[in-house]
Amino acid sequence: MSASSHAPVPGAGPLLSLRSVTKQFEVRTSRRWLTAPSVLTAVDGVDLDLARGETFGLVGESGSGKSTLGRLAVRLAEPTRGSITFDGRDISHLHGAGLRTVRRRMQVVFQDPLGSLDPRMRVGEIVGEPLRVFEGLRGATLDDRVAELLRSVGLDPARARARPRALSGGQRQRVGIARAVALGPELILADEPVSALDVSVQAQIVNLLAELRETLGLTYLFIAHGLPVVRQLAQRVGVMYLGRIVESAPVDELFANPRHPYTQALLAASPVPDPGRRRERAVLQGEPPSPLRVPSGCRFRTRCPVAMAICAAEEPPVAQVGLGHQAQCHRAEAGT
Repeated sequence: MSASSHAPVPGAGPLLSLRSVTKQFEVRTSRRWLTAPSVLTAVDGVDLDLARGETFGLVGESGSGKSTLGRLAVRLAEPTRGSITFDGRDISHLHGAGLRTVRRRMQVVFQDPLGSLDPRMRVGEIVGEPLRVFEGLRGATLDDRVAELLRSVGLDPARARARPRALSGGQRQRVGIARAVALGPELILADEPVSALDVSVQAQIVNLLAELRETLGLTYLFIAHGLPVVRQLAQRVGVMYLGRIVESAPVDELFANPRHPYTQALLAASPVPDPGRRRERAVLQGEPPSPLRVPSGCRFRTRCPVAMAICAAEEPPVAQVGLGHQAQCHRAEAGT
């Protein structure tokens, strides 16, 4: 199935919009002479739109803020600043009954398929729980619906009697997906849903997510550690570094014409299927800086192989470098 076979709904407004979204945490330092907490900015002024029916892939190294951004998008966390709009409604600071109303329309597939499933519950109970809580289903009606959901994710309905520990990693993730789609949501946050799985199983789960997008009209915010898996599923991709989306573009454009040095480095580090094909590597120096001490100017400059003097002095603007293609780099507009 082609990654771009399901296009966003034309003419419709975005299902999800984030504007200047920032999330900060207070952290205590281990230095005894500093008594005041430091502020860690995990997400720093991010703008993002998700069209209905599309998959937006979000990639970056560990600690880049991508999982925090995903949790903000589905209101598992509350933003420090900025606004989050879902289907035209500001949900930035919803609580209680208002947030509960929105909950069934946005669901999550978590990274760890075992840790996200209650080991004391059977599969049928796990998948059926949202149907009992939100729709009041009971008895044979609930059992039939659970069986239908298990079939839709490629599991034998007989698995409803099993507990999570009796399943393989791929089967557990299918249970998590069945639970996520049970209430007919419009938006699903898939937070690194294949990173804990074998490579062969990863492809099966990605294909399943693509099929469900087609049949159910889902919108995905798909978070991944690397770019290759995103290419299979996403229409657009955002590359995140130290709390900011430093480049975003349609998926084919990003792979063919990356304009930010960080994106270029991520692509260069990706495995090449053909062992006889050489790829020029953009080597990054050192580790990402601490979010407690973000570098001046461009936050990537301390690891950038092509950094200039201006990179330390001025924060780069977000440059429009192509149709739907943006990059936050002083060299981006020049194409270097």
